[in-house]
Amino acid sequence: MTVKRLSRIADISGAAVPPRYDPDAHGAGIVHLGLGAFHRAHQAAMTDAALAESGGDWRIVGVSLRNRDVVDALEPQNGLYTLIERGETGVSGRVIGAISQVIAADPAATLKALCNPAIRIVTLTVTEKGYGIDRTTGLPDPQNPVIAADLATPDTPRSVLGLLHAALSYRKSNGVAPFTVLCCDNLPNNGQFLQKGLIGFARLLESGLADWISRNVAFPSCMVDRITPAAGAETRNEAQRLTGCIDLGAIETETFTQWVIEDHFPEGRPAWEHGGALFVQDVDSYERMKLRMLNGAHSMLAYSGFLAGHRYVRDVMSDPDLAQLVRRHLTAAARTLDPLPALSFETYANDLVARFNNPSIAHETYQIAMDGTEKLPQRIFAPALDAIENGFDLRPFAFATAVWMRYCLGVTDAGDSYALRDPREAEIARALKDIPRDAGRISTALHDEFAFIPKALVENSAWRDCVADILNTVLEQGVAKAIELEALR
Repeated sequence: MTVKRLSRIADISGAAVPPRYDPDAHGAGIVHLGLGAFHRAHQAAMTDAALAESGGDWRIVGVSLRNRDVVDALEPQNGLYTLIERGETGVSGRVIGAISQVIAADPAATLKALCNPAIRIVTLTVTEKGYGIDRTTGLPDPQNPVIAADLATPDTPRSVLGLLHAALSYRKSNGVAPFTVLCCDNLPNNGQFLQKGLIGFARLLESGLADWISRNVAFPSCMVDRITPAAGAETRNEAQRLTGCIDLGAIETETFTQWVIEDHFPEGRPAWEHGGALFVQDVDSYERMKLRMLNGAHSMLAYSGFLAGHRYVRDVMSDPDLAQLVRRHLTAAARTLDPLPALSFETYANDLVARFNNPSIAHETYQIAMDGTEKLPQRIFAPALDAIENGFDLRPFAFATAVWMRYCLGVTDAGDSYALRDPREAEIARALKDIPRDAGRISTALHDEFAFIPKALVENSAWRDCVADILNTVLEQGVAKAIELEALR
């Protein structure tokens, strides 16, 4: 018997829960830039819940900025896909109907969607490196070739900043209300980050629009959290079992989800609270907690775990020594945080350990390890600086930095090579070129010659000595032995 491709709600014949509304009865009110698995497991799933409970024209026009893969999967399925949730008690699935249209790497079509007066919110998950914003200045990066091209020809934009600028310029000129811009990437103060970058971009072209954006466009911050591994053949097989259909857009995730949002949407918003979102006045403290605890521990375990031969996070947690270091890191990160009302950092840490241990989630350490230069400043270096200021133990953060430095060599202890998958991979290679496997030389190159680590850490002798000491053990005795020795401290 021929199995149908999922394309209509009526096609669903398995245990998966279909959308509890008629998708065709709701128009689009959101454009999302960065149509990856995380968005479909998180914001789109919460929008689906909001539509089911409160309705409204809040479906999503999803834009894949890089390639056609996700569009080729979803377009024949009319935007429908299976969201598989794997928990300790089993597997469940629901079909998401929140995506109304998909656009593949087509700047003109994307700009047309952004200019549509029906669009009231633009959400983004383009990763830290996808904005073309210099992290030091907070302004557009003049060395970024896509940013430079858009500044030269702003009427045919391709970058995120260029597209948002052109759309808002059109709206201002045509009397169309501006959309709210909601950054959903793991960045501290992500709303302010994108606001400063976009206004800086506009100011390089026309100060009038920059001032208008400053006065009229809302950039609420938010914190997002949901572990979403890369989908594979097993994901698609599970989706077919749950739906009775072939689903090439299926994704899988954990049962946990969190979205903390600054409630500032002048043109309205979906009732995301029905999906579990928490609306607050200040997101910063929640974001800092997540970046330093969950994401910081993730980076540490990704570099050490990958180098120790652990493919998945669950494998890391089955290694008693590494599991102990994960606990140590969570405790150290929590010490750098101000208390949050009605929230226990110890409980949060316990929940994270349980999530990392989830045997049903195949989250690859190599996937987490990518883009380290974009992630470590807020995940590792920021809490390290606070630890110095308050006299706390530096070693957990120095260990994370040392195993990142070891990862930067691009070869395992067994001699297998791998790509760093980092936007500054070439710069790292230049900094380490012709340097022997000597901890002091490697540490010096990545502290002094590769402008990345904050000056206050670079100039702190206790930090430098600690990083070099750990790195020396890693290089001399191997990653696995270094982990064992570190856990004994």
